[in-house]
Amino acid sequence: KDAAAKEYLRQKVLEKKRTCRIEDLAPSQWFNETLKAFEEKLKEWQAQQVAFKGSEAGKASAAKKAEKKEGEEEVAEEKEVAPDEIVDEDVVVELTDEEKALHYRKSTQPDILDQTLSKCFMDFSLPTTEEGFDQVTFEWASQDTAEKVVKDWIFSKKMAQRVENVQPGQWFKDAWTEWAKTVAGWKRLQAEWKDPNKKKALLAKKADAKKKEAEEKGEEAPKEEAPMEINADDLQVSSVENVADIGSGEPLFAEFTYEDWALLSARYELHLLLHSFKKDVEDPDRQSFTEKDLGFYYQKYVKKNWALRSFAVDTMEKFIDLVKDTVRLAPQTAFLEPLQGEETTPSAFVKLAEEHRRERTRRADAGDESAELKFPRTSGIAAAGAAGSLGRLAPQQPLRAPYGAPNGGGMRPAGYAGVVPGAGIGGFKRPAPPTNTPTSYVAKRPTFGGAWKR
Repeated sequence: KDAAAKEYLRQKVLEKKRTCRIEDLAPSQWFNETLKAFEEKLKEWQAQQVAFKGSEAGKASAAKKAEKKEGEEEVAEEKEVAPDEIVDEDVVVELTDEEKALHYRKSTQPDILDQTLSKCFMDFSLPTTEEGFDQVTFEWASQDTAEKVVKDWIFSKKMAQRVENVQPGQWFKDAWTEWAKTVAGWKRLQAEWKDPNKKKALLAKKADAKKKEAEEKGEEAPKEEAPMEINADDLQVSSVENVADIGSGEPLFAEFTYEDWALLSARYELHLLLHSFKKDVEDPDRQSFTEKDLGFYYQKYVKKNWALRSFAVDTMEKFIDLVKDTVRLAPQTAFLEPLQGEETTPSAFVKLAEEHRRERTRRADAGDESAELKFPRTSGIAAAGAAGSLGRLAPQQPLRAPYGAPNGGGMRPAGYAGVVPGAGIGGFKRPAPPTNTPTSYVAKRPTFGGAWKR
């Protein structure tokens, strides 16, 4: 064992010797003496070279080398030209119509970066005599034709280049602030309605408000009656005046799930973005933008990253199909276009989301499995939207029950029977431990098999 250990240590030391440098190593006397002798010899050789170049023999040698170089250059000039290099002056080169229409050489490399060009191309123009030129001559085409070319080029760039310096205007900021407060209040109201205790207090509060309103008007206070029973599914969504109370105290969005809130937020955010873009750019030629720039403008305005995977889709067309009542892709330009007017209220988008939810429920009840929506809950705009457009992420919810399940209602998550009192946003909390769990130390004492033993 001692011999093996010594051999192991010897190998380790040898390995270190081969890889590590010697920090304290200094040149030996032999090295210094040899280097000094070489430097003296080098100086001697250089002196001999200078002496030779100045002598008659050195000058004759230099002249002979110059004559030889001149002879080699003359031979190279007299060398025959290759057949493929011979130019026939009688051959006439004919250009195609497309080549004749070109007034400049096309290059695969741009003269300027797109990001830089997008900030300055709007200022491009032709020179004029008003700028101090004595004369402006148009060689390739007339002045009118040249001006049209520049105008068309600027217009084409408007259609393709994004507006780098665009900033959200006051109209967007005011609408966005109001939307954030409104949707947060709606989500609190839904949570209260799903909680039996809070629901009772909510109805009592509404009754007190009606009494107070009657007293202020000098009318007789209404008698206490049981809450009006209204089946929300029997109501026409368009006939609802107050989405926070359909008449019985129940909000129109009482059955909204994670996916419904996410799509509601996406609808209103895109609505505000598209209308605000036209206001902030103030360019009649730029009414919207294409899908490729949506992420840029969405981050500028909404301060969130745009990701189609947040809605469990992989193409813009599939996402548009989910919100086809709010936005569309223009057939000719592929620009995003809002379908709702500028003054459309948030309540109107709640009605659109409810109509969409009911449509999916009907399709699911008919056996259409594609009607079920399952958005990822980890991150992204869908999660932020479902949390209330305030940047908070909604908590994870259990998987849904199949459509048509008794407690699922066709659209609710499995086990969802209302908000649990004391739970956070979304109405879910950690389940209580089993009541038959042993509590004493003796009862908890483990055996070697890992089982509980009393």
